[in-house]
Amino acid sequence: MSAFKTLDDADVKGKRVLVRVDLNVPMENGVVTDDTRIRAVLPTITEIADKGGKVILLAHFGRPKDGPEAKSSLAQLVEPVASRLGRPVAFAADSIGPVAADAIAKLKDGDVLLLENTRFYKGEEKNTPEHVAALAALGDLYVNDAFATAHRAHATTEGLAHVLPAYAGRCMQKELDALTKALEAPTRPVAAIVGGAKVSSKLELLGNLVKKVDYLIIGGGMANTFLAAEGVAVGKSLCEHDLAPTALEIVEKAKAAGCTIVLPVDGLAAKEFKAGAANRVVVNGDIAADEMVLDAGPASIAAVIALLAKIKTVVWNGPFGAFEIPPFDTATNAVARAVGAKAAAGEIIAVAGGGDTVSALNQAGVADQFTYISTAGGAFLEWMEGKALPGVECLRKA
Repeated sequence: MSAFKTLDDADVKGKRVLVRVDLNVPMENGVVTDDTRIRAVLPTITEIADKGGKVILLAHFGRPKDGPEAKSSLAQLVEPVASRLGRPVAFAADSIGPVAADAIAKLKDGDVLLLENTRFYKGEEKNTPEHVAALAALGDLYVNDAFATAHRAHATTEGLAHVLPAYAGRCMQKELDALTKALEAPTRPVAAIVGGAKVSSKLELLGNLVKKVDYLIIGGGMANTFLAAEGVAVGKSLCEHDLAPTALEIVEKAKAAGCTIVLPVDGLAAKEFKAGAANRVVVNGDIAADEMVLDAGPASIAAVIALLAKIKTVVWNGPFGAFEIPPFDTATNAVARAVGAKAAAGEIIAVAGGGDTVSALNQAGVADQFTYISTAGGAFLEWMEGKALPGVECLRKA
């Protein structure tokens, strides 16, 4: 049973349902270039409408600074949402007040209405009681289906949940179920794969993971910092030498928690950072002063894939190397395909998230094989760091 209040707990028939969705999609020349976020919220919208609720969509778009602006208007999302939803979507040129109220009054059961950009008002991000009250006056129930904004305590992501009956939408529910299975109540052993450029950007993440997982597999530029801290030469590789004491501290915390840290034992080195650059496999420490490690090597790849044989849950954030340019995408692709194959076969639970991670898994052609892929970015990272997310905590069952 879910620890959160969901649509299974809500009676939406005949009710005005305020639904917070994430429609902050990329657009070029008025055309949506990636509709992933729109498609993600369609099940919730459809279910509420089919059950006779009046669906009132709350969303933001872009980063408006001084009130309404044409480039940030949600009016340009009406057609894309309607076409994918397969039913009409009305639009109100305001998110509170008479304009919004009049548009809602015209709704029949099962209708869908999109309100204007919630961030056109300062009270949205400041989560002021007055703005929350103005929004709450428009609805009978509140549904949050935007996990990507759940780390923000804004009026439409957290404030409304304290003044209206509040529930998680299906997209939010799916994300929370996946993350709970990955870190809060996982099937063990659990391995976390953490890559990326810098240790400094993931200190809290690493500190939390060593207490949660059985194996912490470190790749990318941050692996160089850990290796250098152990006295391994890394040439001119990306490395935060000043964080060597911090890296060693994380190693000690891992030992105390019974977590095994897995670092590369070899790498793919080159003298320049470009596609097709001349490269060679180097065993740890066997690197020239003018070379840089740009990917994990074959022995490291083999070791990680062998480890997967006994792993039951994998959480992934960050690539192993410079995956954007071949041949330095080799390790990321190889491990991604190995994890994807096991997840598709039902042998492991595989959850991944973060912009670079999603791009890398798509590039490897295995994103659809993973148990769950989060596109939430900041919220996903904060969850992995062990932080309480305001937009999630308010949805928990008492």
